Amino acid sequence: MPRPIGATSQPEYDLIDSDPSFTRVVRYMRKTDYALWTSATVAWPTLLAIWDTTDRIPLHGRKTHVYRMATILGFTFGFLLAYQNSSKRFWGWIENGREMKRDFEELSAKAAAGKPLYGEVTLDEFTQTVAAGNSRFNVVNHNRHGVDTSKYYKHSPFNPD
Repeated sequence: MPRPIGATSQPEYDLIDSDPSFTRVVRYMRKTDYALWTSATVAWPTLLAIWDTTDRIPLHGRKTHVYRMATILGFTFGFLLAYQNSSKRFWGWIENGREMKRDFEELSAKAAAGKPLYGEVTLDEFTQTVAAGNSRFNVVNHNRHGVDTSKYYKHSPFNPD
């Protein structure tokens, strides 16, 4: 699990998943994450427009392309910020009570249905270790998530123990 730079102790909140899948991080985004994403998308072209009005040499014929690129950059930057905030909740770096409850309900339901908690694993052991240790955006299924999964199987008939 990544740790904040300079951190000497454990995170203040409980760990949900040390390597959450891309789709889970996006599904667990809060409204504040979407607001941040939208704000960044709007801010880039807005700041460019302000800069253009105050600049002595304004953008004449190239405005459409420049504003389009600024919007794309704002959208991308905003998504990365929102994704980062959602990931921090999975890692326990920031408050994650809602996500803890949702994670428990979702994975307990999968356990009760007899489905694999983190999806069907098709990788060998070595590749799973590499995928878990070197991911920015986890797009493969593996079983290395840094949490004790027995809590999800407590009331399940499919208890693996």
